[in-house]
Amino acid sequence: MVIDGKKIAGEVLNQVSEMVSNFSFVPVFCDILVGDNPVSAQYVKMKAAAAEKVGMKFLNANFPGNITTTQLVEEIKKINQTLNICGLIVQLPLSEHINKEDVLNAIDPQIDVDCTGEVNTKLFYSGRAYMEFPTAKAVMKILDSTGLDFTTKKSLIVGFGQLVGRPVSFLFEQRGWPFAVARSKTENIGELLASADVIVSAVGKPKIITGEKLKSGSVVVDAGTSEGVSGSVVGDVDFASVSNVASLISPVPGGVGPVTVACLLENVCIAAQSKVSEN
Repeated sequence: MVIDGKKIAGEVLNQVSEMVSNFSFVPVFCDILVGDNPVSAQYVKMKAAAAEKVGMKFLNANFPGNITTTQLVEEIKKINQTLNICGLIVQLPLSEHINKEDVLNAIDPQIDVDCTGEVNTKLFYSGRAYMEFPTAKAVMKILDSTGLDFTTKKSLIVGFGQLVGRPVSFLFEQRGWPFAVARSKTENIGELLASADVIVSAVGKPKIITGEKLKSGSVVVDAGTSEGVSGSVVGDVDFASVSNVASLISPVPGGVGPVTVACLLENVCIAAQSKVSEN
């Protein structure tokens, strides 16, 4: 059975829309785009459309690819001061000449809805964050939608990156769900894949997980994306072969992606609520 990420996202966005309508102001969301990468531009366009659909205002902030780290940090500091700004993210990846850490740490932690800055990352892993990494949050919502008891399942998280693998591992740990992590240097990946009841993959390498590697009836959540032919987006999972083996599978596109956008905008509402509380 294919997990319908668009349906789950729609349910979250309906709640977000209701929250936005109850604010006395219109929350502003900004996704900074540096350069002219068409895939990144498409992602920004998609988030802008979703934000406007739920009643938020989207702030365009596009900068040339040759902008320096210092210049970009200064621009971020200006955007931090925008009236009613409740969410600010930087579309990744950035060019190699830009210091990513300096840029992400320039975002005001109160509106760092991607949780990529040092302050919010530390709060998250100390269990004190009021927002969660959007993609990790999306993975958990998808798993929750299955109605399964994951305390009795053997889970495998493939990849341990900053945005998905590591935070998903932390959320599993918080819930008491047993899991293992497969990294690039893990030697028994084949054995781990074959014995796992649940697989969450976030490597970013196309179709590295195929059906013959998996246990029959497994639950597979594909959170990995990479660029395919003609700029298309493909996942870590070979959908054709895995869908014949798995009992549940999230597709790419249409799985984790839409739910991530919904979770991102949910974080914008959380930041907006925080502003209301302060005032």
